[in-house]
Amino acid sequence: MKHKFNIELIFWLGALIWLFFDNPMEHHFTLCPIKNLGFSFCPGCGIGHSISFLLHGNLEQSFESHPLGIFALIVIIHRIITLIKTYLPTFKHTKL
Repeated sequence: MKHKFNIELIFWLGALIWLFFDNPMEHHFTLCPIKNLGFSFCPGCGIGHSISFLLHGNLEQSFESHPLGIFALIVIIHRIITLIKTYLPTFKHTKL
């Protein structure tokens, strides 16, 4: 049986692993096009820091970085589980 290669699954897993090993207290470059254009406000900025703080167990700092970080992490984890169930045959036929 040929296994499907899913770039989205690898992306989300890689992103969460990177955010887990990242130090959210450090300031580093941003990929945000709005910030890079010089605007001071972006509604999405801080979500990566928020998730990183969550993965390090710091709920208060997470909420301060971005109030939707908890929701974003839940959505990402749900997406990862959905992709795993879809693309791994061992999960397809398992009944709970």
